[in-house]
Amino acid sequence: MYKLNSSFSLNQSLGRYINDVHLCFFNPLGPWGRCTGNCGPGGIQSRGVWCFHLEGWTSLLSNCEEADKPENERSCFRVCDWHGELFEWEVSEWQICVLAPFIHGEVKLRTSECVTAQHGLQHRTVHCIQKLNRTVVISEICEYFAPQPPTEQACLIPCPRDCVVSEFSPWSVCSQGCGKKLQHRTRSIISPPLYGGLMCPNLTESRACDSYIPCPLGEEEYMFSLKVGPWSKCKLPHLKEVSLSGRTIVDFSSDSKERVTFKHQGYKPHHHSKPWDIEIGYQTRQVRCSRSDGKNAMLSLCMQDNFPLTFQSCVMPKDCETSDWSSWSYCSKTCQSGDLSPGFRSRSRNVKHIAIGGGQECPELQEKEACNLGGELLQLCSRYSWKTSEWKECQVTLLLEQQDPHWHTTGSLCGGGIQTRELYCQFLNLLSQHSSNTSRPVDKKLCPGPAPATSRICNVPCSTDCMVSSWSAWGLCVHENCQDPQGKKGFRLRQRHILMESTGPDGNCPHLVESLPCDDPMCYQWLVSEGVCIPDHGKCGLGHHILKAVCQNDRGEEVSGNLCLAPPPPERMACEIPCRMDCVVSQWASWSACSQSCSNKNTGGKQTRTRTILALPGDGGKPCPPPQALQEYRLCNDHSCTHFYWETSPWGSCSEDALVTALNATSNWSGEATCGVGIQTRKVFCMKSHMGQAMIKRCPDSTRPETVRPCLLPCKRDCIVTPFSEWTPCPTSCQQENGTLIKQSRYRIVIQEAANGGQECPDTLFEERECEDITYCPVYRWKAHKWNSCILVPESVRQGMMGTSEACGKGLQTRDITCLSDDNQSAEMIDCLKWAGDMPPLVQECHVACRDDCMFTPWSKFTPCSTDCDTVRTRRRQLTGKSRKKEKCQNAEIYPLVETEACPCEAFTSQPHGNWSECILPESKKEAQRGLRLRGDAKTCGKGVRLQAIVCSDKNGRLVDPSYCSSSGYIEEECFIPCPFDCKLSDWSNWGSCSSSCGIGVRIRSKWLKEKPYNGGRPCPKLDLKNQVHEAVPCYSECNQYSWVVEHWSPCRINSELRAFRCGEGIQTRKVRCVNTMDDSESGSVDSALCNQAEIPAEAQACSLLCPNECVMSEWGQWSKCPQVRKASFPSSHFRILLRSRYLLRPPLSSRTCAEDSQVQPCILNENCFQYHYNITEWSMCQLSENATCGQGVKTRLLSCVRSDGKSVSMNYCEQQNLERPVKMSLRCLVECAVNCQLSEWTSWSECSQTCGHGGRRSRTRFIIIPAQGEGRPCPVQLTQQKTCPVKPCYSWVMGTWSSCILEVDCGDGVQVRNLSCVVHNASASPTAKQVENTLCGEWLPQESVLQLPCSVPCPGDCHLTEWSEWSTCELTCIDGRSFESMGRQSRSRTFVIQSFENQDNCPEQVLETRPCTGGKCYHYTWKASLWRDNERTVWCQRSDGINVTGGCSAQSRPASIRQCNPACRKPFSYCTQVICGCEKGYTEIMRSDGFLDYCVKIPGSEDKKADVKNIAAKNRPVNSKIHDIFKGWSLQPLDPDGRVKLWVYGVSAGGFLLLIFLIFTSYLCPRQPLKRTNFRPSVLIEFSKMKFPVPIKSQNWPKVPY
Repeated sequence: MYKLNSSFSLNQSLGRYINDVHLCFFNPLGPWGRCTGNCGPGGIQSRGVWCFHLEGWTSLLSNCEEADKPENERSCFRVCDWHGELFEWEVSEWQICVLAPFIHGEVKLRTSECVTAQHGLQHRTVHCIQKLNRTVVISEICEYFAPQPPTEQACLIPCPRDCVVSEFSPWSVCSQGCGKKLQHRTRSIISPPLYGGLMCPNLTESRACDSYIPCPLGEEEYMFSLKVGPWSKCKLPHLKEVSLSGRTIVDFSSDSKERVTFKHQGYKPHHHSKPWDIEIGYQTRQVRCSRSDGKNAMLSLCMQDNFPLTFQSCVMPKDCETSDWSSWSYCSKTCQSGDLSPGFRSRSRNVKHIAIGGGQECPELQEKEACNLGGELLQLCSRYSWKTSEWKECQVTLLLEQQDPHWHTTGSLCGGGIQTRELYCQFLNLLSQHSSNTSRPVDKKLCPGPAPATSRICNVPCSTDCMVSSWSAWGLCVHENCQDPQGKKGFRLRQRHILMESTGPDGNCPHLVESLPCDDPMCYQWLVSEGVCIPDHGKCGLGHHILKAVCQNDRGEEVSGNLCLAPPPPERMACEIPCRMDCVVSQWASWSACSQSCSNKNTGGKQTRTRTILALPGDGGKPCPPPQALQEYRLCNDHSCTHFYWETSPWGSCSEDALVTALNATSNWSGEATCGVGIQTRKVFCMKSHMGQAMIKRCPDSTRPETVRPCLLPCKRDCIVTPFSEWTPCPTSCQQENGTLIKQSRYRIVIQEAANGGQECPDTLFEERECEDITYCPVYRWKAHKWNSCILVPESVRQGMMGTSEACGKGLQTRDITCLSDDNQSAEMIDCLKWAGDMPPLVQECHVACRDDCMFTPWSKFTPCSTDCDTVRTRRRQLTGKSRKKEKCQNAEIYPLVETEACPCEAFTSQPHGNWSECILPESKKEAQRGLRLRGDAKTCGKGVRLQAIVCSDKNGRLVDPSYCSSSGYIEEECFIPCPFDCKLSDWSNWGSCSSSCGIGVRIRSKWLKEKPYNGGRPCPKLDLKNQVHEAVPCYSECNQYSWVVEHWSPCRINSELRAFRCGEGIQTRKVRCVNTMDDSESGSVDSALCNQAEIPAEAQACSLLCPNECVMSEWGQWSKCPQVRKASFPSSHFRILLRSRYLLRPPLSSRTCAEDSQVQPCILNENCFQYHYNITEWSMCQLSENATCGQGVKTRLLSCVRSDGKSVSMNYCEQQNLERPVKMSLRCLVECAVNCQLSEWTSWSECSQTCGHGGRRSRTRFIIIPAQGEGRPCPVQLTQQKTCPVKPCYSWVMGTWSSCILEVDCGDGVQVRNLSCVVHNASASPTAKQVENTLCGEWLPQESVLQLPCSVPCPGDCHLTEWSEWSTCELTCIDGRSFESMGRQSRSRTFVIQSFENQDNCPEQVLETRPCTGGKCYHYTWKASLWRDNERTVWCQRSDGINVTGGCSAQSRPASIRQCNPACRKPFSYCTQVICGCEKGYTEIMRSDGFLDYCVKIPGSEDKKADVKNIAAKNRPVNSKIHDIFKGWSLQPLDPDGRVKLWVYGVSAGGFLLLIFLIFTSYLCPRQPLKRTNFRPSVLIEFSKMKFPVPIKSQNWPKVPY
């Protein structure tokens, strides 16, 4: 590209344009710009284009040819962010690592430089692809999102590895005989050469035998053998070899390649079936005479009687022919499933023609490959989830029948039960925003995870009636409506209140109000109280009471006096105060209780009251009244005993009402009320006590219950069912026409039952129909035509090879095989191959009899067999023609005329096999119903059978099918499983009476043991010593139910003997009795024990009758009420007192003072002053209804009023104090149901785990539907049963061992054969197989079903290959002991054996085979060396597993095998060590300053074998050669077995050294004498403990002993 020069002016450019327009050209200077426009392929890319002159300056665009102008715009692919989901980089696997080139580009193995590995490069391809169809697009698209992955990376290549071979085998033994003999030895390849390593060496070594024995005169030095070669390929004769008459001749001069086809005659082509073009040819082989040195000899030297054939007929090979591949099937993975596994697709092809004549067999007919590896662009897979219907109605009977199979219904049931629901699997639509409950059910196998429970424990609420209080007293006669009183009739009412509300749907409350009609009702009346009598004149005599009248309503409340219709009573009432001498009488006592609670025709109620004489009159005083005047009577409870009350019927169902419907239309209701508000109605009756229904007017209308109330209309619920499931699939494979009728079905499930008038469920939930369009299996058959005439080798070939022209011997004959349909029409071959089995043979061997052959008739049929197993059957044939006169044909041993075989025997014996199974109960009849059965009818005990499998054998001990010995294949034996029996208790007894007659007590009921549990039955609850279980609940008795009733006191009886009426002290009595205050009948007395004995009134008391002159006081009034305070503040700082008073009735006659008229006493808690509080009991046990055994119940607690001293009193005391009452007196509770474990039926028995032989087992299982709860029977541990399968015979094809090479002559090419036989066995670890008929094994053959292989036997003198060596151990390529690859390799080899040196040029090449393997190991190779011996040693390479090898070790690190010293060791008594010269045994070295040997000095006394000389030779020589000789015979060995000096030697040496220092030191301290000069040798002898250690002065080679 040219650079633009900006110095050119416009004028210059114009000038050049005019003159040199033809020298201009376009040159695009600018690069392509950024892609703009729409996303995707619609983008536009532009660039700048200029017109340039050849000299480099720009010109006008018009100066350049328009036709040559490059494009300045092009379309492009504009990448947007969302394209990241559509495109991705696709990278291939890394290719094999190759050596990196040198600087100049050459690539060579750097073996001399390699230490562990060499640097290399790996490459891979990288493309940007579209995910959808995997097509390659421009790289710029993917580069927009991620950089391009590298396409090249460095790698390591292990150093070149040479071939590794084993050690040589021992030399072979020389053969016997004279002449030259050879022996050989071989080795095998352990590891092949890798990464440019050296090739394998020769694996064979040969040498001449040491002993040469010359052949004696007249004995041949060579041996001769007849050798046959291999058969040639099958070939057709030349065209000239076939004459018009059908005979063949051989034309040896023609090179024509024309062939003629020998077709079987009678063939007629079909339109629908292409024939197999079978061609019969011939093949030949060479036969020659071989000398023992490998050279050929004249054939006459090897002639023998049976000369091998040199020609034979054969079938021309034709390869299998297949059709083209079909299209790929759809990918099995069509959606995203969340896993990374790919899908698969396949394609297939059909066989057009099978292989014949040894042609190439058919290739694979099906191909499979992975597809949709990523699957990101696929739609999400369908997901499925478990769905359930609504829970069905709770059924108590299911639980009761489980607990007691003999249970029967007795009234309405409640309490614990079992609910069930339907379970199904449905498609989960992930794309829909709203989940639908109406998806059709699918196969349950599609739903993942555990299925939801289909049953659960439920509760049917039990109904309990209200608990009410006692009746109150009858009220006054009042108008029905005091606001608007009408008429003269009224009612008296009494009431009771609810103590505990009713529960459950059927719980009822009795009526709470009773009424009595009465006359003259008054809603308001005056209540009059009178004051003290005030005398009108003076202090006694006539006077008056002041009356105070208050108007009260019927409830006792004070109201305005205007409401009382009656005139108010007078304000004064006359009275009289006794004077001093008058008789004094007491005030009237209170009226006694009414003698009757009501009145009838015969009796009425009566009340009495009395007064007593307090003081006798004096003279002139007013006398006392007569006794009759001291008592008054009046009638009471004059109302009838018949009372009335309202009674109601149950509320009706909630229904619509016209008015309420209009209200619903204008109102917005929420919650359940969205369905609107309706009304409920009921009937109301006026009932007469104990007499049935009465007139309505007899009951007060004011207390009439309501008959209409609003209610929430229950919503209509239509039945909801799922759509029908898919029809069960009809079989896709073809069916036999005579098979059973096949049906398909579908079903739907009720999700919600109809309720409240909704649409009912459909009647049909299951449909069934016959399968349509069932394909029946086509019927095809092979039709075999007659065999054609026998085709022999052409006559010309026979004459040329054997010199004979007789047309006889072995040949081949063919026949037509056609495929026919059921209607005898021709069909394609593939149809018969698929439906009719293997094709019958097309070719067979045949024999054309020669003139000298024996001729026979065909074999007759076998004679029939009798029923005896020991009989035989025979068949016969006869000689025909001239054969009957030939002598050789009369030999029955060679040519038998009768064949005999044993008759098949039908006698079988059986033996038991395996252990007895567990007791198996008979299966119950299964009903055709959907869902689970929960009624406990799965049989778990009783009579059953246990089974033992059998082995059935025939007479010869061969296994046969067990059905020959037993129809079931089992020995059966009765057994019994005992049934569990639960603990049985009696029913509950009646509740006992309340333990307290006032307040809170306890009621008890009990059960007692009837039968104990056994055989794992449900256990009993905890029993007491009497084998009983009790249940106690609190109870409450009204404290005023039984009370003491007293009559009036009798007159005071004076204690005086005189009968005159006197004054003074006396005694008075009264009657006391116990009565039931709640009884409406006549108030008769009851047992006194029912009343509180602590409160029994006194029946007698002291009294006094005052004399006329005494002061008379009235009776004491009631004590004032004690002020009520909280117990915590009592007593308080304020003094609280009680007060009572009395008044003067008659003053005394004299001035004597009267007694006190008032008394005061302090308030003492729990003596005269009491507090009251509510007492609440603990919650009772959970109480169930009489019709329930478990489930929801009620816990109750009771309330009573208790005085501060702990005494129970009437509730009125607490109510008067306005104390706060607890609200909840009952609480729902749950009694756990004792649920027995509920199991499903047993599944069907599984198929046997083994199709044949020993060890097979069948099993069946059952599942837990409801687990055990509470004290129910637990689930059994065994949920699976197994039984041994009857032993069925296993039939297998068994390949025999290969025979030795079969030859017709001495050596050459032959065949190896092996037998294929069908055997029966029992599949045990040591099978005893016995041969049976081949038909029992079927038509399938083993994959390696080759029964014949070519082989060769070397002739003497031939150079031949050995057999394959064993596969070597699996070895990995490793670097520094770490694996370089995941797969290892194994090798094996064949080498040649030379039998004659003259024939070694004809030896074949040695052969190496390598295969990958797994489980390999890393091996390393190291050099090993023996000990030096005469300066020589053996060096070899050894693998880390101890195998000696050749190759593998680095040649550069090979140790020396011969050692030499420099300079040479020429000194006397010296020899060469590893480095320097040393001295022989018995001599010590004298070394020079340069470290070399100077001379050897004999050690004095070295003849003594106990001497120990430590010198260089002792150190450097092999420890097992001379050191042991030196110390041989010592009792203490100073050296270890490895030649190192022991520690004690150094200790002794150190001790000797210290002794030497001591001697030297003492020698200086002691007087010294002149020493005689002595010539010392350069060594010092140290004697210690009779041991001499020479210490060389210059020797520095002591071994270093580690401490």
